[in-house]
Amino acid sequence: MSGHNKWSKIKHKKAATDAAKSKVFGKYAQLIALESKKCNGDVNSPALRNVLERAKKEGMPKANMERAVAKGAGAGGSDFEEIIYEAYGPGGVAMIIEAITDNKNRTTPEIRHILSKQGLELAASGSATWAFTKTSEGYEPNTNTEISEDDGEKLEKLMEALDDHDDVQQVYTNAS
Repeated sequence: MSGHNKWSKIKHKKAATDAAKSKVFGKYAQLIALESKKCNGDVNSPALRNVLERAKKEGMPKANMERAVAKGAGAGGSDFEEIIYEAYGPGGVAMIIEAITDNKNRTTPEIRHILSKQGLELAASGSATWAFTKTSEGYEPNTNTEISEDDGEKLEKLMEALDDHDDVQQVYTNAS
């Protein structure tokens, strides 16, 4: 009966929630560092303040946010950049994948690999952005594409695989 006490249940549940929090905090740290780089560490910048507020709502510790701001301002040495990938998913759904990375030569093949495992490939720059309008919140689809139930399941699997990648920040589709 070893391993069946109350503490082991709590320990496993805590490990799962901590892993999920760590993934969210890591994505916010990259986003904060990128915005900090753009505004040279000025915390009063509207874009940086907005990202800091969103991170605070998720429960990110203040020390982590300050470290990310300092890293983006030049104290950390890593140089983050934002990359936009375009692809067509199951059923011909247009996709825009936003990523923040410190190494484009590592991230691009990883994204390509995730897509190829689903039988897809990256599209040329500009080939999927026509289906979206850039807003302050991200990308809004101009038109929606109807997909079958089978393609919907494939798209869901693809979205989960992309979301598991540390560098991917957001994925936009025009699927309805």
